[in-house]
Amino acid sequence: MEALIPVINKLQDVFNTVGADIIQLPQIAVVGTQSSGKSSVLEALVGRDLLPRGTGVVTRRPLILQLVHVDPEDRRKTSEENGVDGEEWGKFLHTKNKIYTDFDEIRLEIEAETERVSGNNKGITDEPIHLKIFSPHVVNLTLVDLPGITKVPVGDQPKDIEVQIKDLIVKHISNPNSIILAVTAANTDMATSEALKVAREVDPDGRRTLAVVTKLDLMDAGTDAMDVLMGRVIPVKLGLIGVVNRSQLDINNKKTVANSIRDEYAFLQKKYPSLASRNGTKYLARTLNRLLMHHIRDCLPELKTRINVLAAQYQSLLSSYGEPVEDQSSTLLQLITKFAAEYCHTIEGTAKYIETTELCGGARICYIFHETFGRTLESVDPLGGLTTIDVLTAIRNATGPRPALFVPEVSFELLVKRQVKRLEEPSLRCVELVHEEMQRIIQHCSNYSTQELLRFPKLHDAIVEVVTSLLRKRLPVTNEMVHNLVAIELAYINTKHPDFADACGLMNNNIEEQRRNRMRELPSSVPRDKTAGGGSQGDQDVGTGNWRGMLKKGEEGVGGDKSMLQTSNPGSPQRGHAVNLLDVPVPVSRKLSAREQRDCEVIERLIKSYFLIVRKNIQDSVPKAVMHFLVNHVKDSLQSELVGQLYKAGLLDDLLTESEDMAQRRNEAADMLKALQKASQVIAEIRETQMW
Repeated sequence: MEALIPVINKLQDVFNTVGADIIQLPQIAVVGTQSSGKSSVLEALVGRDLLPRGTGVVTRRPLILQLVHVDPEDRRKTSEENGVDGEEWGKFLHTKNKIYTDFDEIRLEIEAETERVSGNNKGITDEPIHLKIFSPHVVNLTLVDLPGITKVPVGDQPKDIEVQIKDLIVKHISNPNSIILAVTAANTDMATSEALKVAREVDPDGRRTLAVVTKLDLMDAGTDAMDVLMGRVIPVKLGLIGVVNRSQLDINNKKTVANSIRDEYAFLQKKYPSLASRNGTKYLARTLNRLLMHHIRDCLPELKTRINVLAAQYQSLLSSYGEPVEDQSSTLLQLITKFAAEYCHTIEGTAKYIETTELCGGARICYIFHETFGRTLESVDPLGGLTTIDVLTAIRNATGPRPALFVPEVSFELLVKRQVKRLEEPSLRCVELVHEEMQRIIQHCSNYSTQELLRFPKLHDAIVEVVTSLLRKRLPVTNEMVHNLVAIELAYINTKHPDFADACGLMNNNIEEQRRNRMRELPSSVPRDKTAGGGSQGDQDVGTGNWRGMLKKGEEGVGGDKSMLQTSNPGSPQRGHAVNLLDVPVPVSRKLSAREQRDCEVIERLIKSYFLIVRKNIQDSVPKAVMHFLVNHVKDSLQSELVGQLYKAGLLDDLLTESEDMAQRRNEAADMLKALQKASQVIAEIRETQMW
């Protein structure tokens, strides 16, 4: 099981190559306040002076410190391969393969790298520094040195430095795969330990928190840390370990870590003899090694699952980016063909990606035909905009200077054409709506159906331009056809239409029935042949079944005494003045005669009957015309149009130029997939060797 930590180090190396932290690997996060002795604890574990020192916030970037134990035999082999002169050395991730054997140089590189990213204003950043130490004197560990907790900004530190540091610490210790090493000085009250307080926020049960009590030799005279080390003050499940740090004087005098550990052992034997074997730097290193190994063993199954899931996701992402273009002609033709096919499939309703939030493509066109256009036509009133005076005026104008015995056909044709003309505007609007939907399908195909087009923005723009141009060319042709459909209806008013003849016959019967009813209601002293001015001629017309038969002459009519004709009255001639006959206004209002009332009613019924016939024809023929001249024509000619406009040797290089970030994203996804696959292999090797 000892080999588990090198495996985690190997996984860390794998993900470091792609600069990714998507996998939360098991590690030990070191937390403590400023001057609590964090750096001294880490240096004691390494056995060398390598961390920057000073006042205020010295650690301003997380330092991921990997300790790798090197056996003497492996050390000689590695020294020969890398040209290393010495038994201990270090390597930074950001300096690639450069090897440091001078630990003072390592400290200077940490300071320089910190200032390079964080600046020199004592600000902090969450971008970590990766350092790997190879030594025969260390145990295998992965530690993360975090900035010390502070309360008050000093000098030119940011005002919210406390919040920044706490957020950075919480981000790292929230990792469920991490062990929290909470460092607290023995000469402070454990009940007020900021490190334990922060650790408890993310690990309330203390299952992954280990407390380290530093500076045991600096406690006030007459006091000791016995109760603290026994866990009587603050119980911690993973335990409390006391250590003795080097003082600043020791550091200034270049006291080695090895001598410091020897003096620490002597102090513990003298001050805490019963606890000496369970405290000290060496015991801390062994404990951390053991805890980390067991923690890794518990985390590996979930880690393996996470890596496999991410590998599948990145494989799918890489597939969506497509392969680098090798055969430009073939690629261009494939993309054009696929777009044309998806465009047609969207219209036909057989597209792979079907919209679920709104109607799209052919379904929306169907809705436009039968709901939007159909309901609009049905809402058009057959007699809308037509008043009684309009009807009466048309009848009079069609008769000329002579009083008419019958209602002239010209008046009916004139008025019905005026009403039929009103169907043209909603018909042209129907064409416009379908054209807009055909335009929207382009964007739908680009977003959902042909993701490859996103790789080539110039090709995408060119395809959009070609399809838009094709739709633009078909729009006037379709509008002309729809205009002609209405013009055809206006060109010939077919009064012999079967549906119109049936309506005329029905109205003849109704009017004749009304005349007979009126005759029955007259007093017996009134001769019945005087009730109608038309005499036998009128009866003869009714019998013919002609639409003129509805126009019966007479002095009385249904509602004739109630109907009033409204006209304008700009002024009346005054008594005593000369009267110009051309200036005499029509009376403001008067009763319609029975003849006028009957004529108007008949004309209105005829207009309504014929209008409904035409509306039915238009409602049926306009969608057919739009489908033939616009929708089907675009479907049938789309691919040939795209090929003819775009499939040219001189355009290949330009059209198949990838977007600036596409190649970069493809390479990043490929690198990440390779790293995940390699990590999966590493974990598989662990299972084969039964390390857990």
